[in-house]
Amino acid sequence: MSRIVTATRVAPTPDLLGESPVWDSEAGRLYWVDGVSRLIRWHDPSSGGFGQVVVPSTIGSVALATGGRLIAGLVDGIYLVDPATGACEPVLRPDPGDARVRFNDGRVDRQGRFVCGSMGIFAEPRAELWRVTADGHHRMLANGIRISNALCFSPDGRTMYFADSLDRTIRAYRYSAEDAPLDEARMLVDTRPWNSGPDGATVDSDGCIWVALVQAGKIARFTPTGELDRLVEAPTDMPSCVAFGGDDLATLYVTSIKDSGSGRAISRHPSGGYLFAIEGLGVTGLPETRFGAAPAP
Repeated sequence: MSRIVTATRVAPTPDLLGESPVWDSEAGRLYWVDGVSRLIRWHDPSSGGFGQVVVPSTIGSVALATGGRLIAGLVDGIYLVDPATGACEPVLRPDPGDARVRFNDGRVDRQGRFVCGSMGIFAEPRAELWRVTADGHHRMLANGIRISNALCFSPDGRTMYFADSLDRTIRAYRYSAEDAPLDEARMLVDTRPWNSGPDGATVDSDGCIWVALVQAGKIARFTPTGELDRLVEAPTDMPSCVAFGGDDLATLYVTSIKDSGSGRAISRHPSGGYLFAIEGLGVTGLPETRFGAAPAP
């Protein structure tokens, strides 16, 4: 029997630059950001409630942290955020700073560390990829990046997926639970056949990678060996990031772009910028690890 896949517009108002959806299984709440509007937004499907909080600068990504807090990549660094007030506590601010880059895509690894990459504001290869721990220890994992995206981890935490979007490839790295540098990357997926760079991504419970093909208006599922498994039409022209959520982790939430503020991404679709929920895909996601949480045994 063929599945019936449906896409529903969730949020009542659009984002300018919707990004970084993350499902909080404990709270039954989805968080995401409107980067240009400096907002962390949330939605509780059980009550139908929505809310938002303003942060001090453009925001690239948000993830869960212990103690009811969030961790986020803002313009100049990585911060712990109180989701009720927007109050920010710095975790990492690279010194010296660089006004020509800002932090962008980020995710907590399976060991409870936050990995976050920056992007060149003018798409210059000046950006870096950082990993930080709850005790403040940090390591730069890569540099010479233009736009960091597609960060996600295999279910066992032993592989990290990452993209410089302008390369139009997704890379795979052998990843360690120790404080080790990255090994040399292997090219896993070439997204040039779809005329798109990879944007935000997530991994499902089968270990497959779901990625937003932002210029193509599609969402792709790739196997851990890089083969295309499924191609889904996005409900708008510029899907930006994906995350599984809901009580059974079977809903694929999709953020999208209305106007990125850079002139590089402006939607022509009437639903540009809205948050969507896609049902009926027949796969489930994985619970997100919290920053600072002890790694699973």
